[in-house]
This record gives sequence, structure tokens and C-alpha cells, in this order.
Amino acid sequence: MTGTAASRAGGGQMPLADNTDAHTHVELTWIEGRIEYWIRFGREVGERIVDRRRRIVSFRPGAVFAFVRWAANDYGTVISRIDIVRAVEPGAAYQTLPFVRPGGEILLKIEGWPKVEQVLQHIDAVEAANVDPCDAAPDHWRHVAHRMSVGHEPRPYTQERHQAWLKRQEIER
Repeated sequence: MTGTAASRAGGGQMPLADNTDAHTHVELTWIEGRIEYWIRFGREVGERIVDRRRRIVSFRPGAVFAFVRWAANDYGTVISRIDIVRAVEPGAAYQTLPFVRPGGEILLKIEGWPKVEQVLQHIDAVEAANVDPCDAAPDHWRHVAHRMSVGHEPRPYTQERHQAWLKRQEIER
């Protein structure tokens, strides 16, 4: 174990991993029919176009976003995945995630197109309840991940649940 790894294991602050600002950066790629990485929801605060197929979007600390990855080869789909992530504060511990720098707090991680499609439908239902998915309670996305991992249907996110989340935030401030 190196000195750097030892200090992290002891609960020290995490390095910023080549990130010179406080934002979380997500690299998006779009090659029609081959690689399609996109943001399903989230409030972007910046965008940088790398080339005609790639761009990098940025999120403020605390922002919640959904990152969808799909890729295929000549024989079919090789990856279908959705991650709902909360951007972290500089120096805070985080989980690493491909194409997300430095990383984030993963609230939901689902793989396989049928399950990814279920999550996308659930996001649509949250929006149908007049709630922006990035404002929904982070615990709800964890709930969706846990319920789906055991093959159960997640409870719907209703306006009442959202109001309860907002009141809880007021009390905790």
C-alpha cells in the first residue's frame, strides 16, 4: 500500500484527480448506432465541444444527473447502463465512474437494456408528477436501485413524497 492509498484508507481527503475546478465533468459521445452516451436529466452549468462526436458537460457540486451509456458492435449491444449521480464537493470522497471526472456519489446503477428502460420510464413518471428528476429526493433513486436489484417494482415518486422531502430539507438546514 502506498502512502497515498494509506491516507485515503484512513479517511483522509481525496485528491481532485486532475480536476482544477469544483465541477464534475462528464464526457458524452455520439456515434450513431455504435456509441451513444447522453444525459437524461440534470442541470448543466457548462459545455465544451471536443469534436463533432464528443462534448464535455459540467455540473456544480450537489447537482444530480442521469448518465446513460449504450454501445454496440457488429453483433449487437455490448453495454446498456444508466447511472444517477450526485456531483461531489471538492475534497469529498467519491466513487469513480467511467467518463465522469473526478467521480461522484452513485445513487443508482442499473445495467441491461430492459432494466435501463424501466428506469427511463420511472424518470418519465417522476416528470409526469410535475417534479424535476434532479430535484427528487436522492434517497428515492437509491430506493429505485434497491427495489430493481431484487426484481421488485419501485414505489412511485409522488408530489406528496416530494413535498415531504422539501419539508425535511427545511428542517435539516
